[in-house]
Amino acid sequence: MNIMEGPVCARTGKRLRRPDMVAQQIREQIVAVGLRPGEKIPADWLLPETVGVSRGTLREALKVLEFQGLISTKSGPGGGVFVASVEPGEAIRLLDNLFLFDPPSIADIYTLRKQLEPELAAAVAGNLTDGAFQALQGCIRLYEDEPKTAEEEYAQRLAELDFHEELTRHCANPILAFTCSFLLSLLRDMTVCRSIYKEPNPSLRETGLHYQVRLLRAIKAGDAELSRMIMRGHMIEAEKYMLERAAMRTRSEQ
Repeated sequence: MNIMEGPVCARTGKRLRRPDMVAQQIREQIVAVGLRPGEKIPADWLLPETVGVSRGTLREALKVLEFQGLISTKSGPGGGVFVASVEPGEAIRLLDNLFLFDPPSIADIYTLRKQLEPELAAAVAGNLTDGAFQALQGCIRLYEDEPKTAEEEYAQRLAELDFHEELTRHCANPILAFTCSFLLSLLRDMTVCRSIYKEPNPSLRETGLHYQVRLLRAIKAGDAELSRMIMRGHMIEAEKYMLERAAMRTRSEQ
């Protein structure tokens, strides 16, 4: 398993560093053998003479895998290098950083939300446990009452996003759930969105409640097509509002 000259990465066009190549090779071995999270990586995989690189290069490769969340190390009796699993929240935080200095537009995000969230709603229709349904109702209760302060109104706006986040937790399609959750994270982090959420707008809370109460009824009834239709209408209205507010802020700043 000797490491030759680094190939060019198809995604970046850059030549892979030797530690990255070793990390990739170890990752492929984990997959090929079928090691699962929590299982120990065989010690002979991690010997410099086995890999064909220096001890320093091997240490760097293990740091790469640890940074990626694919391994963890334990010291002492029973210690070693173990396979780890990447948590969705950790992956989303890394992806958020990808757009930190060049964020997508609100229109970019809603282009996807309009397509994906109706499918998310349809996917969970008729498939929620009593506990999951109660969790969704709990999100709604956080903004049922009129807010007394600007801080309460802002918290209610975030609770509306939490309702959509809760839906992702009960979706059987992991790619759909992860992508929708990532889009919600982008909305929470974008400066322009946070500013819009902080603007007082009592009618917006009523609109959100209207859609979500109807949606919960359709989901509980197991009506996937009605759930899809209600969510699509909700996303169209939400996009319209966010784009109008963003345009108003841009004009006021000029």
